[in-house]
Amino acid sequence: MDRAINWWVRRCGGREVLVLALPLIVSTASWTVMHFVDRMFLLWYSTRAMAAAMPAGMLHFTLVCLPLGVAVYANTFVAQYKGAGRPKRIGVVVWQSVWIGLSMIPVFLATIPLAPGLFSLVGHDPAVARLEVLYYQTLTFGAGGAITAAALSTFFTGRGVTRVVMMVDSTAAVINVVLDYAWIFGNFGFPEMGIQGAALGTVTAQWFRAICYWRLMMRSKNIEKYQLVAGRRFDPRLFRRLLRYGGPNGLQMLVEVSAFTVFILLVGRLGEQAMAATVLAFNVNSVAFLPMLGMGIAVSTMVGQQLGRNRPDLAARVAWTAFWMTFAYMGTMAILYVATPDLFLMGHAAGTQAAEFGPLRDVTVVLLRFVAAYCLFDAMNLIFVSAIKGAGDTRFILITTLILSPMPVLAGWWGVTRCGWGLIWCWWVITAWVCALGITYLTRFLQGHWRTMRVIEAEPLVEGPLAEEEDSKPMEPPIQLAGDDRHTG
Repeated sequence: MDRAINWWVRRCGGREVLVLALPLIVSTASWTVMHFVDRMFLLWYSTRAMAAAMPAGMLHFTLVCLPLGVAVYANTFVAQYKGAGRPKRIGVVVWQSVWIGLSMIPVFLATIPLAPGLFSLVGHDPAVARLEVLYYQTLTFGAGGAITAAALSTFFTGRGVTRVVMMVDSTAAVINVVLDYAWIFGNFGFPEMGIQGAALGTVTAQWFRAICYWRLMMRSKNIEKYQLVAGRRFDPRLFRRLLRYGGPNGLQMLVEVSAFTVFILLVGRLGEQAMAATVLAFNVNSVAFLPMLGMGIAVSTMVGQQLGRNRPDLAARVAWTAFWMTFAYMGTMAILYVATPDLFLMGHAAGTQAAEFGPLRDVTVVLLRFVAAYCLFDAMNLIFVSAIKGAGDTRFILITTLILSPMPVLAGWWGVTRCGWGLIWCWWVITAWVCALGITYLTRFLQGHWRTMRVIEAEPLVEGPLAEEEDSKPMEPPIQLAGDDRHTG
């Protein structure tokens, strides 16, 4: 009992991790509910619409993830600047990431006329392909808002002010769900727009987030302390540092999401039923996985803050504490996926005919057993990759992704096109991929190279009220920074 109490109350223990993570979990859970309801509404509208939403949505996210990965990496900079007691650098790095989002808007819009030709090459049913094009083209108008909102949110997440993120994202998710109900089905006097209505709801919610974060960030009490007006200038040196560490993070996201997108498109070749069951299984899995993304953000933030204070011992404690919490949650969800799958499928079944949903349900139940099998490795992957990202070990993450990500695509393609294997083979491949990622990032964390890494410039800690309160343990001697290439992994 004493050990359990100590684990909960100690510095960077269970209570401290949960206080920071819980609002972020609620925030990501709200987006989980939004995506879940969005696809549920589309299934009620038509199975074809739901089948089209995931490949088109994944292709859209593939387009966004490179600049998004660079922009959100400002969170690690903000966390380390806060830990080092240097608040005036926070505004500067946040604005560097905001300019990335705004400058990419013309690039996103330029892809709109390319969509019909791209989806025609995939080989999906022409009726599904038309819906994919419409969904993708509409989502493109919100891509800049998504990156800008994510960049602005790092001002709050990196400092540990997570309740703001919870309120903004939860409100945006509610707006999205209401607009989906109105625009998909033509309720509240709006025209029936189907899958395009779902996309428009997402676009509106993304720009709502961006505007809210900007207004909250630019409050008078923040402007001088964090240099939010003077920091709007372009800082070439800091921008290069953001690209140096955030670039591999964005490339890792791009390669990994691209591989997953190609894999989903490959599943689409197996037919509308296989694609719909896959979308439904991933939609159910989002109930377990996406809320834990909030825990991952909390881990990156706390690891960054403790490394900014030169306390890698406390950073390691954060990671292990978060892992056991996430392990317990994901393990519980894995048991429920196997024991009570219909509990997660009730909403989807409610808006469809039993004769139509029955065969889809039977396939999805089998796929949820695969989800249950890789859930715990997903927890391992999420927490330990977040920990080493919080230190700046993004080069290793990129190399790992470049090596492992092509494997599920090649294995899936070989099994489907050469051997005639079907949906179950594809899910064996995706399960093996997730397990390999989890084991790889755990091994890297245990090696400990991340302990000597930093992304911010070398500068002594500020003494006085701006510095963070430290515990009674003596400060460790100065260590090498990640700016030295010998310590970048």
